Amino acid sequence: MGRALGTLCCCLALLALPAAPRGSALRPGGPSADTTCKNRPLDLVFIVDSSRSVRPEEFAKVKTFLSEMIDTLDVGERTTRVAVMNYASTVKVEFPLRAYFDKASLKEAVSRIEPLSAGTMTGLAIQTAMDEVFTEEMGTRPATFNIPKVVIVVTDGRPQDQVEDAAASAQTAGIEIYAVGVDRADMQSLRIMASEPLDEHVFYVETYGVIEKLTSKFRETFCAVNVCAPGTHDCEQLCVRNGRSYLCDCYEGYTLNPDKRTCSAVDMCAPGRHKCDQICVSNNGSYVCDCYEGYTLNPDKKTCSAMDMCAPGRHDCAQVCLSNDGSYSCDCYEGYTLNPDKKTCSGVDMCAPGRHDCEQVCVRDDLFYSCDCYQGYTLNPDKKTCSRADCWAVTSSLITTEESCKCEAIAALQDSVTSRLEALSTK
Repeated sequence: MGRALGTLCCCLALLALPAAPRGSALRPGGPSADTTCKNRPLDLVFIVDSSRSVRPEEFAKVKTFLSEMIDTLDVGERTTRVAVMNYASTVKVEFPLRAYFDKASLKEAVSRIEPLSAGTMTGLAIQTAMDEVFTEEMGTRPATFNIPKVVIVVTDGRPQDQVEDAAASAQTAGIEIYAVGVDRADMQSLRIMASEPLDEHVFYVETYGVIEKLTSKFRETFCAVNVCAPGTHDCEQLCVRNGRSYLCDCYEGYTLNPDKRTCSAVDMCAPGRHKCDQICVSNNGSYVCDCYEGYTLNPDKKTCSAMDMCAPGRHDCAQVCLSNDGSYSCDCYEGYTLNPDKKTCSGVDMCAPGRHDCEQVCVRDDLFYSCDCYQGYTLNPDKKTCSRADCWAVTSSLITTEESCKCEAIAALQDSVTSRLEALSTK
């Protein structure tokens, strides 16, 4: 009962609104003449009560209501198709969905409708709509087209048959039913035949004289407003239509904030979110990969390979560069030693003690050396050791005693010098 009163109050409040100009739509928040609004495609059937309780002048108001409804619709073969049924104790299909595809022809056909006789067989009318109007032969589009099937019942009385079963069957078949009650209409019957939610499918007006006010309400209901048009929503990034409302979403790499409107960039470099081999660099909701020093990014833009750090121009070694897993170290040629800066090289003193194998004298020659002997000695064939020179062989021509003595003296001096030099070299 409370729900019925709520619906009644809602509909009565509607009557207090000023009459909207023909073709206008009453929007939440105030009236608006948005003539660009297009209703979604429908297969729409009006079922109007023309029983004896509906006076001729009242039935004329119903036909005006139908004509003004047609004006608000986007009528066409591929948009909204309209059929009208007239009922009392019998049911008459005034014209099916396939009959007219322009507003002028539809309104002309409506103007020719005449009321029937006594009786209010609402259930029979709904059943007839299912059996004879909502068929492909009569102009209903195939289910694969996903075109909504809609019925608007206009009545001022109480049904004289079982409307509940017929309405339930129609709704099971996918037909959406709106119930419009006028004057003495039975609210309980309206609720029984209407689709859920009832506060969106049940309407009531006190007299036929104000039924035209429902035109704007139905236009608002059927209007395919683009709720995601620029300036009509408060989504920061993406607006997604959801029936007659909308939801907000975010671009890839962003996540919707708790306010359900704004977006924040996702940390794409968080563990598990990226595919970088070494370094992930966050980049405004996305990411790019990079590599450690000494590595270069492969063509897949994800993995890294060690660079040849010893390639010309990549290192600062004076002589030898040794590659070492993305890095390098310097070395020197034989005969050179690495300086403390670990880059440059200096020549080694090959005649330093312990570096050569000369018996007597080491003579440096750039990076090499040669051996020599002291005076009175001669270099052996091994080019390292020395032997004392044979004074007698040298002075074999000496025949005097004086010269013989000189040779002996020279030999003795050489032995003394050699001993002295050997002693010095061991210190």
